Amino acid sequence: MPRVSREQMEKNHERIMETSARLFRERGLSGVSVADLMAAAGLTHGGFYGHFDSKDQLAAEATQQAFEETDARWMERMRTAPDKRAKRAKIAEGYLSNRHRDHSQNGCAAVALAGDVAREPDGRPIRAVYAAGIESQVNILAAVSDAATPAAQRKDAMVQLALMLGAVNLARATRGTALSDEILQAAREFLGAKAI
Repeated sequence: MPRVSREQMEKNHERIMETSARLFRERGLSGVSVADLMAAAGLTHGGFYGHFDSKDQLAAEATQQAFEETDARWMERMRTAPDKRAKRAKIAEGYLSNRHRDHSQNGCAAVALAGDVAREPDGRPIRAVYAAGIESQVNILAAVSDAATPAAQRKDAMVQLALMLGAVNLARATRGTALSDEILQAAREFLGAKAI
């Protein structure tokens, strides 16, 4: 059987990562098997262990990638905002949108995986990756807080993040009802964001 080139291995690895990040956000950590992931990536199940030692390792790496994607989206959304208040509103607008609620596969790992990660044992790599992702989001939000001190900025950021995550989680759980839209709207209004 011919060996796969290094370049093809890298392409396959990236395809596995992208597919996994999407499927884990869409179906949860336990809702996707290695065979499902590899089939969705268009690869054979046997090739998985040429890229990862375990599903746990893949879950951690895919989650890190998903957090990095969210951070990049946040930075892009804030790029044209004129001040800190507008930057916070831009983040909230995208996060608290119907699109984010309805398309978890492309959304933020923080909300999509919170319940799954909370059930993982303490030593699992995904727990540290998830905590680092949350820390990064807190830091981004703290940097655009109007609070007077770094401690107050951090607290402000944690409250905004918790509100956004909670609102999207509740909106997803009640999707298809008027309540779902009301939850997103109330959170947007509280954070000074517009509907998009």
